[in-house]
Amino acid sequence: MDTRELFARLIKCEAGGEGESGMKAVATVVMNRVRVDYGEYHRVCEGNLRKVIEQMCEFSCMKTVLGGQPNPQNVWAMSPDDIHYQVADWAINGGIHSGAGADALWYMNPFNPKCPNFFPYNKNGYWFTRINKHCFYNPTEGYSET
Repeated sequence: MDTRELFARLIKCEAGGEGESGMKAVATVVMNRVRVDYGEYHRVCEGNLRKVIEQMCEFSCMKTVLGGQPNPQNVWAMSPDDIHYQVADWAINGGIHSGAGADALWYMNPFNPKCPNFFPYNKNGYWFTRINKHCFYNPTEGYSET
């Protein structure tokens, strides 16, 4: 499958239930990882969208097994709709969700009303905002050393 379709599938899988705003916020984070010019994402993914999506252990929707159990909610089980392609195209063409911002590099659903102050748990990101069920995180100074 081409990168655009993979991105649309990832958007549907990661944020399909979050409405257009939530999907755009998640897509913004993915593209922020493409565009960041320092740290791990820059070093490992080299500004390549497909490398960002396929980077090991970054998106649960890229795994067919989670915690030793089958993960039926994965990109290979998704059939993206027009809206998912529209959001992917919007993000690829420079769209940035104003709430998530141009700096957020991570998001997570805490399955809790409160967002943890730091994520990932190595504390490279600090809590910035919440959009629907997802918490969004900007990089700390420590991220530049990853």
